[in-house]
Amino acid sequence: MPGKSSSYQSEVENIKKAERRLASGVPRLDYILKGGFLKGSIYSVIGPPGSGKTVYANQLCFNHASGRGRSVYISILVESITKMLGHIEDFTFFRPELVNSQIFYFSGYGILKSDGFRGLLTMIRNAVKEHQADLLILDGLESGISDRNGMLEFKEFIHELQGVTALLNCTTFLLSPANHDRTMPQNNLVDGIMEFTRDLLGPRSVHEVAIHKFRGSDFLQGKHEVEITDDGVQIHPRTEVQFADPPENATEERIRMGFGITSFDQMLTGGLLSGTCTVLLGAPGTGKTILGLHFLVEGAKQGQSGIYFGFYEPPPRLIEKAERLGLGLKKWVDEGLIQLIWQPPLEHYLDSLAEQLLEKLRTETQNVSRRRLFIDGVEGFRNANVYPDRASRFMSAFTNQLRMLDVTSLITEELPLFKPELDMPNPELANVVEGVVLLRYVELQSQIRRLLSIMKMRESEYDTGIREFKITGLGVEVTDSFTAEAVLTGQGRLIGPPSQAKPATKKKAKTKKKSAGKSRKGGRR
Repeated sequence: MPGKSSSYQSEVENIKKAERRLASGVPRLDYILKGGFLKGSIYSVIGPPGSGKTVYANQLCFNHASGRGRSVYISILVESITKMLGHIEDFTFFRPELVNSQIFYFSGYGILKSDGFRGLLTMIRNAVKEHQADLLILDGLESGISDRNGMLEFKEFIHELQGVTALLNCTTFLLSPANHDRTMPQNNLVDGIMEFTRDLLGPRSVHEVAIHKFRGSDFLQGKHEVEITDDGVQIHPRTEVQFADPPENATEERIRMGFGITSFDQMLTGGLLSGTCTVLLGAPGTGKTILGLHFLVEGAKQGQSGIYFGFYEPPPRLIEKAERLGLGLKKWVDEGLIQLIWQPPLEHYLDSLAEQLLEKLRTETQNVSRRRLFIDGVEGFRNANVYPDRASRFMSAFTNQLRMLDVTSLITEELPLFKPELDMPNPELANVVEGVVLLRYVELQSQIRRLLSIMKMRESEYDTGIREFKITGLGVEVTDSFTAEAVLTGQGRLIGPPSQAKPATKKKAKTKKKSAGKSRKGGRR
């Protein structure tokens, strides 16, 4: 069968490609390299002290050993091997039983000092052969370059090293400081260059990695975030590069996903369209979080799973707030239909946040059909972004992935509390989402009222009226109408008989409801 034959050939090609590659085992680095390093090649790893080169190289050796590979690690630094091992023994990848059984450490400083690069080359050849290693690390190689003659000898050494490692099919990594004057010769000769950087941006230290050269293969270009955790080096590819070519197929049949608030759902013609992203825009305290919890709880009642992803309120406090309003959030959390993911207010990595959320959603794809996501505070993403000009591209790629996963998303965006003008802090967000709902305080008759209006709802009809809403012991209640004008300025004026706009008693409220004018229908398809 042609289809079967094509599939078989594709599988064979993938196996052949995998056989030519050396997997790093470093999370997502192989994704950046489109499969890993090419076996038998030489790579230069450069970076300033403290950028993570040595941790990365040791992590590579231990990951390689876990797959029964064998490594030789030669340090040319003055620092002793014992001291270096003492520095890495707290990482989770460190397994002492692999040292001297599959990973062999040597100091090359003495040989290099007494016999020069030629003596070092002999030592490398013997060590790789003796221990049958297919991975070689040379750490601090530039220590042997002292003058112009040393530079020439160094070039010849790299040239001969290429021949030795290619003959022995041993993938080699040369670790050196990011001194561009000195690393240029080796960088012209090696098959690939990977640079670790560490910069201070304000009070924050930012680690990144970039692939500058990679012969024989494509790779994801540009800088990518690096974290050094207890598990070693963690790499987070840039979201907008990672998802630069989203698939065109979107989702299955679209449905409406309501909030369980009758008046508001009517304004939305039944609810948000599935697979869309909507922003809740409002000042602190206007009710954005409560409205978002309504959205999750209503989904749970219909058997749809939901995720709360927030930065400010820890889960116990969130549950307490929801229970006070009678939303019944705890029940659904206990049943596992709603998950609360809280990010403590620390320094975060932008792409790490996106990965965490997207990987969580991907792992659940097999188990659920319709999902709701409530991101409480897009400021958390903005604060993690060290390059402001990335914001638009990041949000576009991120929201596209949410759509591809058929997730219906609600995202809150904070407005200033006292500023009368409406300036969206993240204007690019309005361009990449389908809907914008504005929650606003307004002063009328010496009272502060909460108003709600739909500013944008792409692909759907919606009610353009401005409604008053209240937060009661039963959650959010949205009125059928509101008779005032210029309320978006925060300094509204009543229109019509004053009695219509006064705070209504329960008895008057019924009368008001009967006499309420019909709201305007608007929007576009």
